[in-house]
Amino acid sequence: MQVKIKYLIWDWNGTLFNDVKLGVEIINNLLKNNKLPQITYETYRNIFTFPVYEYYRIAGFDFNKTSFEELGRMFMDEYEQRKYEMELFSGAKEILQFAKEKRIKQSVLSAYKHDTLVEILTHYQIIDYFENVSGLDNIYAGSKEKLGLQLREKINLHGDEILFIGDTLHDADVAKAMNVKCVLISNGHQAPEKLKSNGNLILSDISELKNII
Repeated sequence: MQVKIKYLIWDWNGTLFNDVKLGVEIINNLLKNNKLPQITYETYRNIFTFPVYEYYRIAGFDFNKTSFEELGRMFMDEYEQRKYEMELFSGAKEILQFAKEKRIKQSVLSAYKHDTLVEILTHYQIIDYFENVSGLDNIYAGSKEKLGLQLREKINLHGDEILFIGDTLHDADVAKAMNVKCVLISNGHQAPEKLKSNGNLILSDISELKNII
């Protein structure tokens, strides 16, 4: 018999928040400023990875010429100026409400900086859905495994009752470290073919979660 899901842990960027197009545009602005070839949306989703500095390297940046820290700061400066051009994925608010009505508790776990995460969840009027909001203490989008383990300690449920929802292989790795279930949605920052690489459960759209929870 399938164990009933009692808790959802959400990734933010590329899972609830549809910011992929913005990510492509900003990285292309940085590439252009560094006289490097542009990348397509498809290429972006094939090379995007964590830690983010690895994807910058694959995109073509030479950290001897411009440091990752400087590039990351320039990326986030433009991202913060433009983030409200983007929207939640279609169906995101509905699935949050659906889970709430089923009395499934929810949290957000993100590589986004904590204070800006709280700010943007408030802006889109969804912060009240979440019992915990966990973001990093810097802008460089490193691993969120440590944050995930800290969050896991707060949730007094069996791992089979907790579902982590993300859009990258890093989300799957974090879920594994937390010993919880995981599902990846394939319209975010990584292409479906990449997500399938180690047998992950893949959904094409956030609305399909209704069939699982």
